[in-house]
Amino acid sequence: MAKLRLQFCKEGRAVYISHLDLLRTFQRVFLREGLVLRHSQGFHPHPLLSFALPLPVGQASDCELLDFETDGQLKLAGLPEKLNRYMPEGIVAVDCWEAAKPVRELDALRCRVELLYDGGVTADTAKAVEELFARDTIVIQKRTKHKAMADVDIRPLIRELSFSADGEALILDAVVAAQNPGLNPALMAAAVETCLPAYRPDFVRVRRLMLLDREGASFR
Repeated sequence: MAKLRLQFCKEGRAVYISHLDLLRTFQRVFLREGLVLRHSQGFHPHPLLSFALPLPVGQASDCELLDFETDGQLKLAGLPEKLNRYMPEGIVAVDCWEAAKPVRELDALRCRVELLYDGGVTADTAKAVEELFARDTIVIQKRTKHKAMADVDIRPLIRELSFSADGEALILDAVVAAQNPGLNPALMAAAVETCLPAYRPDFVRVRRLMLLDREGASFR
């Protein structure tokens, strides 16, 4: 069987499920549906499951992708509905297809970052945040793979950005680089907290809306 790709949403309380727990969740869901997953070879075989771009804990998404392989043929029609019978609250399978593009071609992601202010969004707040992201450089500290802190300029990784206000929320709709290097959208909120401490939001919500390929189309 060819490699398959499952698209799913993750929201609500499910955003606090960690990457490893999410992997275990899907293993159990596939088992309950009776799917026989292909395993790796060696002394410690494990199911061949991988997320295209693991979602940070605390963030919601409309477009998560899970690659998997099964032994034997599998009817894809109606599979998401069958899997949803066993999904925990907040995780919903949306679609499934044969994976054609390798994950390395995943180029960008469209996302929404909501900066929430208990007292509402003032004109001064909106202006200050817009001026921040109009700068040529926005340097913040980010933890590296080696757990050390390093200065990183996130501005070149933001490809598109627009602003809107809705009551208590200042909304940043953005397209950011996905990998090599990629930008965690939450770092846009961190930039506001670091560079504009007087306009630090009381809470932040982040949601992935779409994964994009190098041509700007939906990554599949």
